[in-house]
Amino acid sequence: MTNLTLKQLRYFEALARHGRFRHAADACAISQPALSMQIKELEEELGNDLFERSAREVKLTAFGQTFAMRVRGILRAVDELGDLARASRTPFLSRLRIGIIPTVAPYLLPAIINDLNKTFDGIQIEVRETMTAKLIQELGQGDLDMAIVALPVSEPSLTELKLFEEEFVLVRHREDEGKPTPEPDKLREMRLLLLEEGHCFRDQALSFCRIGSARPREVMEGSSLSTLVQMVGAGIGITLIPEMAVPVETRSAQVSIARFQTPRPARTIGMIWRNSTPLAKQLLEISEVVRRSCDAMRERCGPL
Repeated sequence: MTNLTLKQLRYFEALARHGRFRHAADACAISQPALSMQIKELEEELGNDLFERSAREVKLTAFGQTFAMRVRGILRAVDELGDLARASRTPFLSRLRIGIIPTVAPYLLPAIINDLNKTFDGIQIEVRETMTAKLIQELGQGDLDMAIVALPVSEPSLTELKLFEEEFVLVRHREDEGKPTPEPDKLREMRLLLLEEGHCFRDQALSFCRIGSARPREVMEGSSLSTLVQMVGAGIGITLIPEMAVPVETRSAQVSIARFQTPRPARTIGMIWRNSTPLAKQLLEISEVVRRSCDAMRERCGPL
């Protein structure tokens, strides 16, 4: 088998990931017929069907699933050859692909990007904001160089580096200002507003409140911390947010902020990257800039 090409493998991986020819073609910046022809030629070369086709979507065959695992490894290795070249060039890095979770991005990203641009002249920064599971997947596929997430992620293939810790605070309606802060057990009896499933911050808040499987009437969901805070201001319930979000999210809401008694809920924010990346040395230098940027931003915000 000598006629397989990297282009075909990338087209195959895109179709396996998106599950639709149109979406995969858009991702690869080619026409749908051209993508379909490349996949057909790949299947003919392999002598096996890679996909089960239906009117609305395509699914990997059993052979296709095994093939996909190998292809992703090959593409990751090829991308790391490119990273190796990037690591040896000057200036320091021409491009940096950063992933970041939504409960950090609005509060840290502007300062981080500003400081990286000042430190590494000419660097091109590409940002991807999504939830932790997706960031880990995209790191593994070589689509990102590093990500800023809540630690630990406990993935053996990833390096974790702590940046800082921050506490969670209680957000209540302004009328509740000055009232005693409830114990975690009491929060279960209140109308608790949380982020949608998939956000690690939601899981951390549920863990602190000692809620395993909350009934729908006890927990309401929002798509962002901003939405949750505005709902609290409207008198709908209470919520928890990370302290870095307080200056941004509470400035125009009718809410009050309170700290919990010890032990206070908190999270660790850090950077992760692939163990195998040739950019490890550069990413360590990046992490120092990011750490200083985070520390400076938190000092400017000051205590609550």
